[in-house]
Amino acid sequence: MANAPKPTTVQKESSSASNLFATLVIPICIIIGVSIWKFIFGDANNFIDNNADNLPKVGNYAGMAFKGGPIVAVLVGMFLMVIVFSVERFIVIGKATGTSSLDAFVKKIQALLSSNNIEAAISECDKQKGSVANVIKSGLKKYREMEVEANMDTDQKCLAIQKDIEEATTLEMPMLEQNLTVIATLVSVGTLVGLLGTVTGMIKAFGGLANSGAPDSAALATGISEALINTATGIGTSTLAIIMYNILTSKIDKLTYAIDEAGFSIIQTYASTHK
Repeated sequence: MANAPKPTTVQKESSSASNLFATLVIPICIIIGVSIWKFIFGDANNFIDNNADNLPKVGNYAGMAFKGGPIVAVLVGMFLMVIVFSVERFIVIGKATGTSSLDAFVKKIQALLSSNNIEAAISECDKQKGSVANVIKSGLKKYREMEVEANMDTDQKCLAIQKDIEEATTLEMPMLEQNLTVIATLVSVGTLVGLLGTVTGMIKAFGGLANSGAPDSAALATGISEALINTATGIGTSTLAIIMYNILTSKIDKLTYAIDEAGFSIIQTYASTHK
């Protein structure tokens, strides 16, 4: 129990760093999105007669996106957020997995446990590194402590090992889900913001048509086209967010399963060798 404050402190520091990362990334992505919308999409070369006040050139999607309005800038920023947070989570999960294949590592641990070679198993954890190896190493150390513990029966010792693995998992695994909530939020917010841009664009298109006093099908079609750019961008952002969220959660589930599998092997090995 004397070592408990150390991982807790590490967890708080990692959580603070992750929160700082999110706090910085969100406004930076929005600023970059606005810059892309204004200076790249809004470049004069994208429009007829090289004038941004005119209609976009035929087939020029950058100019069409610019005409979609400032909400497109926000959506571009959100699209960048999905990419940045996904890359950051991939890096974190990669570090948590360790230096080699997770399946191969778990099999090595199980083989060493079968031969009751605890020291070699701990050494493998040191080589593997990462959150999964840290949790398994914690369980193996507890296994070693229980072998010299004289005041507990086998069931109590197995329960103590299981509790130690669960505590180590509680300290290590939550960090893997940090910032996933941002990606999950962008799944729905991306579509909603896109629809907001479409609705406001349609209001402007029909409002301009009403004020003109005469039906202008070309102007109406152009206004609707510009409005729908928001929907397309929002759906694209949400689609990418859904794909990344599902991939990342499946990777985290795989890590959790590996910990459960190795933890079960540790407990079963102790129970079978200390009947």
